Amino acid sequence: MRETVMRRRHARGRKTVDLAVRTAASLAALLGIGVLVLILAEVARRGAPALDLAFFTALPGPPGVAGGGLANAILGTLALTAAATAVGVPLGMLAGVYLSEFGRDTRLGAAVRFCVNVLMGLPSILVGLFVWTVLVVPFRSFSGHAGAVALALIMLPVVARTTEDMLALVPHALREGALAVGAPRWRATLIAFKAARGGLVTGVLLAVARVSGETAPLLFTALNSPFWPRSMSEPVANLTVTVFQYAMSPYADWQAKAWGASLLIMAAVLTTSLLARTFARERT
Repeated sequence: MRETVMRRRHARGRKTVDLAVRTAASLAALLGIGVLVLILAEVARRGAPALDLAFFTALPGPPGVAGGGLANAILGTLALTAAATAVGVPLGMLAGVYLSEFGRDTRLGAAVRFCVNVLMGLPSILVGLFVWTVLVVPFRSFSGHAGAVALALIMLPVVARTTEDMLALVPHALREGALAVGAPRWRATLIAFKAARGGLVTGVLLAVARVSGETAPLLFTALNSPFWPRSMSEPVANLTVTVFQYAMSPYADWQAKAWGASLLIMAAVLTTSLLARTFARERT
């Protein structure tokens, strides 16, 4: 009888603790969602009025003069992101494939994994400062190439770790089956790569979303420009640096356009994140 009473007391205690933890977790989640909704609503409220046709088609106007748009910054952002993706994604995937398939238990693999982890936690402003030292100072000019390299360095560890983790989830029996029927090692790796393609696409999209809102690296590398992007060898306009400069200006029209650019960046990041979640759900 006494043991039954003790068991009931322990069960009640566990249920009480479980209810308290669930309640705290739910409140924390609601608080985070509430803050996110407030931020999204404020940016949408202030930025939506600035999104007219001229915003997407015209060049910036002179300081203090109302009108103009940020078409050059939109094109420059797309060009920088595309160039960074073309450099960072292949290198990151190759590093992830090596870590998962060939360097899993080697010293070189451990060293590469350590470097990837350090690079992932490195502040983006230090990446920009490094690229500024290597590519901007020697050539005595800011450039889109330097900005793309800085963004690629930020994307690389994200893609590498995602690739390694996704390939690690593929059953080894799949590789062993390919090797058992006489397929070469590269073919077995390609089969595993194909099996993990949903997660790999998710990692790429997350890396793109990661660099979409970066400002500090571009301040040291691509800087900004009031003209159409004509060459990646010269300063290239981009939305994040434009938001920084316009938000700090005393002109109401520039401040309104900064809110509009912020809304555009936020919409792009949300769309990319939703696409990543969609690919992840399809893979599951």
